[in-house]
Amino acid sequence: MFYSSSVTGKSAEVFNSAQTGIIDCDMTGAGYQTGKNAAFQFAGDVMGGYDNPYQQYEFLNFPGAQEAVDALYNKYGMTLIGWWIPGHESLISSKPIPDVASIKDFKFRSPPGMESMIFTALGAKPIVMDFGEVPTALQTGLIDGADYSSLATNYAGGHYEQNKYATYPGFHSMPADHLACNTKVWKKLKPHERGAMLAGIEIAGRTITSLVERKNAEAVKALKEMGVTLHDWSREDRLKFRNAALNAWQEWKKKSPEAAALIDIHTAYMKANGIL
Repeated sequence: MFYSSSVTGKSAEVFNSAQTGIIDCDMTGAGYQTGKNAAFQFAGDVMGGYDNPYQQYEFLNFPGAQEAVDALYNKYGMTLIGWWIPGHESLISSKPIPDVASIKDFKFRSPPGMESMIFTALGAKPIVMDFGEVPTALQTGLIDGADYSSLATNYAGGHYEQNKYATYPGFHSMPADHLACNTKVWKKLKPHERGAMLAGIEIAGRTITSLVERKNAEAVKALKEMGVTLHDWSREDRLKFRNAALNAWQEWKKKSPEAAALIDIHTAYMKANGIL
């Protein structure tokens, strides 16, 4: 095992390295691969979709879900082994953002793709920049805020010392990292080895979810003591965001057959379980 992108140079290139056999597996995130196929958005960050990680973990058990994900990954010579989902991210802000109306003209760091589309539709001004550029951009006031990570991670990074507002609990983004392996390598493993890896990623995923929940609770207490305001959006405002996300999903369906298939199955699963 190698930490971060120490072999490949950039996180977005890890998938390619596994696909071409330089390494055996990739544990970054499907969202990095939307340039290959828009469907990877819905194997990574189902924007405006799930209320908690456990709902998304269970998605793979819904009829047709695993088959649709396999069809996507197998097309590129890869196999999805499992997900690691820390939980919802929280926005960092230098100004109050208590509701949908308040994000009009909100200039914030956003990842590329669907998130920028959704927030633009709601009147915000997302700026795509690399993860590593965010701390300096926040300190200098180049941006009003950022979509960066969980509340606990943002707190640990000191990002709320100058920026005294945050959204919590989160609602907009819940990225899943994947463990995906080169299919030829995966098939060469013995059954008990594959079983061990499947069990391992399931345990690791549930463990990080639980850990982040606990760390977020600790961060809430510390941030309130620092005078940071935590904005818990109302059900009505969350619904407005979700509706904007659902509109973006419909546009995303046009990008590839695999995207349309995955979106349809996510939607069916959510309706069957009362999420939508």
